[in-house]
Amino acid sequence: MMSAQRPIIIQGGMGAGVSSWTLANAVSRTGQLGVVSGTALDILLARRLQVGDPGGHMRRALSHFPIPGVAQRIIDKYFIEGGKPKDAPFKPKPVPSLKPSKSLEELLVASNFVEVYLAKEGHDGPVGINYLEKIQAPNLPSIFGAMLAGVSYVLMGAGIPKAIPGILDRLSRKEPVELKIDVVGAEAGDDFCTRFDPVAFCDGDVPDLIRPDFLAIVSSATLASMLARKSSGMVNGFIIEGPTAGGHNAPPRGKMQLSIEGEPIYGDRDDCDLSAISKLGLPFWLAGSYAEPERISEALEMGAAGVQIGTAFAFCDESGFDDQLRQASLDLSRRGEAEVFTDPVASPTGFPFKVLQMDSTLSDEDVYLDRARICDLGYLRHAYKKENGKVGWRCPSEPIDDYLKKGGELSDTVGRKCVCNGLMSNIGLGQIQRNGELEKPLITSGDDVSDVARFLKPGATSYSAMDVIEYLLPEPMPMIVQPDVAASKPAV
Repeated sequence: MMSAQRPIIIQGGMGAGVSSWTLANAVSRTGQLGVVSGTALDILLARRLQVGDPGGHMRRALSHFPIPGVAQRIIDKYFIEGGKPKDAPFKPKPVPSLKPSKSLEELLVASNFVEVYLAKEGHDGPVGINYLEKIQAPNLPSIFGAMLAGVSYVLMGAGIPKAIPGILDRLSRKEPVELKIDVVGAEAGDDFCTRFDPVAFCDGDVPDLIRPDFLAIVSSATLASMLARKSSGMVNGFIIEGPTAGGHNAPPRGKMQLSIEGEPIYGDRDDCDLSAISKLGLPFWLAGSYAEPERISEALEMGAAGVQIGTAFAFCDESGFDDQLRQASLDLSRRGEAEVFTDPVASPTGFPFKVLQMDSTLSDEDVYLDRARICDLGYLRHAYKKENGKVGWRCPSEPIDDYLKKGGELSDTVGRKCVCNGLMSNIGLGQIQRNGELEKPLITSGDDVSDVARFLKPGATSYSAMDVIEYLLPEPMPMIVQPDVAASKPAV
């Protein structure tokens, strides 16, 4: 059930590793809701171990993993004492699939456990985890891992996550779960599902689990109403995201129209009907340029329980952004030169994707065109039905010839960027490809980055999550901290 004490501020679940455990931990200590990104946590754990696990945080969390043998197998496979050479590539891990191997399933469960465990460490505040409905294949073991660590909230958008509430119910009862996968070309009677059995995974001894609250991320009252009525279990609330929020945006309603600059045009039809949302009788939070005290007051006056804030936290000290990229972004903001382009084609998902314009990143057309196309991580691949009836996988960002051989359309490949590899580079975990090149970053951000330097105190070159909270909620907030444990930013 939804806690009687709802957070006013939900920290956004931003790009993979940006909404890191350090950030969520810092926000939750203030009594607000810290959220970790649940995207690609398996590869984050594998790569953090390969760079030597600075600070020992990954291994410390793994030492608390409750299923015997799993943690040691992961450490044996990926951990490198002192870290790999900087010019050496990361060891690959299996890509997501409908029937993951035992080693991949263990990595998915353990990595989600680790991120939530560290976000919860040393305080009693709530912690949430954010998943993308579009990335379906890893979701069941990922959610189970987060629940093993006692996650309080599961947030999900980028699709229609009506199956997830019931999955949370079943997992809390230690029952097997399945999730139907969207497959292009699927026909009636096809059984394209991914499955997970907690009893089998735990060799018959499943720890007790508490069902986390589920918050659906939506952009319209129509979708919210449908989820409230037709989901497989209880939806506990909504986050209403507007088009200025960072990351993936819902496309404009109706036929896609672009501005002269090439960005999707949003209009009155894209404004969410908050009166209709209120009638659903569930709490909701507003997202998209709400990082001002007066905007929070406006949201509360409109009946919202609070707001979701992403961009302001994305560039604070505790986020997972590479320090140089964070500083470069703050410098752009300070000079009034930070610009975000809502790219209608960059993401393989087909959703508009907000990209911060910065030299030497994939936002630069020359850098993008110079990159050798590859799909070696596979999180945003699309499932399709092959002629033999089995499931195949293709990505509009992979080599064009490969995509066409799999039945893809040439038009789908135009302008597509490798979001997966770009996001890894954003957090200092970019791959060295076969040609010796380091993958370039692709920085996603909300429109608010244009003025994010306002959080800098006089003379300061950086700011903390607490600085953001104090700016947004000037009234003193109770700290939820046990002083004997302090989270520190992991070096990656």
